[in-house]
Amino acid sequence: MQDYEASISFLGTWGRFQMKVFFLLCVTCLPAGYNILSVIFLLATPPHQCYIPAHRNLSQDWMQTIIEIVLISCSRYELDLVQNLSELGIRPNLGVMLSSLKQEECKDGWIYSTEHYESTVVTEFNLVCGNRWKQLLTSLIYFLGGLCGCFLSGQLSDRFGRKPVLFGAIATLSIFSLALKFAQSWAVFAVLFFMVGMGQLTSYIVLFVLGKCVLLFSGYYFPLAAFLYSSMCLPFMYVFGMMLLPATAYLLRNWKHLSLLMALPGLASLPLWWLIPESPRWLVSKGRLQEAERLLRSAALENGVEAPPVIFLSANVQQSDSKKAETLNFLDLLKAKSIRSVTLILWLSTHVTYSGLSFNMSTLYGNPFLNYFLLSAVELPAYTVSWLSACRLSRRLSFISFSLLGALALFLIQVTLHTLTLFLVLLGKFGVLVGTGILYMFTGELSPTVIRNTVMSSCAMLSRVGSSISPYLLQLAVFYEFLPWMLVGSLSLVSVVLCFFLPETFREPLPDTIDQMQKILVISRTDTALFICFQIQVAMCLQATPEG
Repeated sequence: MQDYEASISFLGTWGRFQMKVFFLLCVTCLPAGYNILSVIFLLATPPHQCYIPAHRNLSQDWMQTIIEIVLISCSRYELDLVQNLSELGIRPNLGVMLSSLKQEECKDGWIYSTEHYESTVVTEFNLVCGNRWKQLLTSLIYFLGGLCGCFLSGQLSDRFGRKPVLFGAIATLSIFSLALKFAQSWAVFAVLFFMVGMGQLTSYIVLFVLGKCVLLFSGYYFPLAAFLYSSMCLPFMYVFGMMLLPATAYLLRNWKHLSLLMALPGLASLPLWWLIPESPRWLVSKGRLQEAERLLRSAALENGVEAPPVIFLSANVQQSDSKKAETLNFLDLLKAKSIRSVTLILWLSTHVTYSGLSFNMSTLYGNPFLNYFLLSAVELPAYTVSWLSACRLSRRLSFISFSLLGALALFLIQVTLHTLTLFLVLLGKFGVLVGTGILYMFTGELSPTVIRNTVMSSCAMLSRVGSSISPYLLQLAVFYEFLPWMLVGSLSLVSVVLCFFLPETFREPLPDTIDQMQKILVISRTDTALFICFQIQVAMCLQATPEG
């Protein structure tokens, strides 16, 4: 949009208006962070065993034997047979061999441990044993809701505005979180949970975009404010919300009470509608010049500066694509082989690793509330290190180094004691998350201008695909206890290998077209091949050199 930045330069770079928007948008991020771990605590599966009805009148010996010996939580000894043996006075392991007894399904339901949870959705609807697939499907449905929200958020916010979609998403998140408490069946809960997932991710994406639009005054661009907002403050507030939910779940222990409280941050954010402005750039792009001018004059009043008599002239609000810029879409992204085969696969492998780490925490020893609190808290130093690395270190070196750190920690889990497992998981997530933060900047700098927004939104969708897959990684522990950790560590190594095929973008000019990006990738691959050939040649020369 020609001369837009110059037209609003009278506002200055950092005044009371910008500070207010900065603070309010960060606070509005709290509901999205607070709800992301709901899939963990609402769908937790406590230890359980078959229920033995009291009217069976089994002897104390047989009751104790059933509790201690039958470790398979989905079956029990055939009760009619056990009852006959009990009435005849036959004691277990004396008059009968337990291995010879037949087993049957838990026909009378289950008894669930209340050590950590008073009740969960799993205990409410008995999503165990034969219905175990419903628990996994519910997790998938939640993340598919996020995937749908990611796909729709850009289109809706471009058509109806950033602000209505933001508060619409927060209202959706709050209302459907509230409605979860009243679900009378698993099917109803699953539908409501889909809407919760959609509102959760949509609100975060629109917050990111709205903050960029309002805080960035390019030309008279205040880079520190926008950079701190997108790279530090917004993620920090998101993580703070993540840290609050384990503490809340620890205090409540009941899924219905927790779902009610999950709605509270969003409901408390709705009055901010009257304080958070619409993006003036979006208003101008839609030809709503009077609304944009009223907003900017109000901002000028807050900043204590004087607005010009006319802010936007007709010549100043023409679209920048009047220069016949190339317009591309998602299909063009898939046609660009270099982008498709490297960047998208890199994102998928990285986010499967990140999400797999989050979901596999339920298999760790210790208090689950403390484990997830620490898993959330480790993101604060990770985001800080990611930001510092982005300021001073090359993208490839940073991503490779921290991803290797994460992979090494995950591989070491299988050869260490249980007391060190939590530390290694936290170290693994720290490395993977720093790499993920760098990957956001790496992808934005690598993508050509004509398709940058499409690339970033597509990568965000892929991150939700990775999140959808991750709950099923837990099932691999049936074959080998440490197999899930080995898999996510291997995916981190795949990301490292793929990164070698990408060019360095640190302090380099951004590509404007796909052709420019293809040329950069070709040069990068040539340099990589020459480097490998050089190393081989040096090794051969050293071998050919006579000793002494």
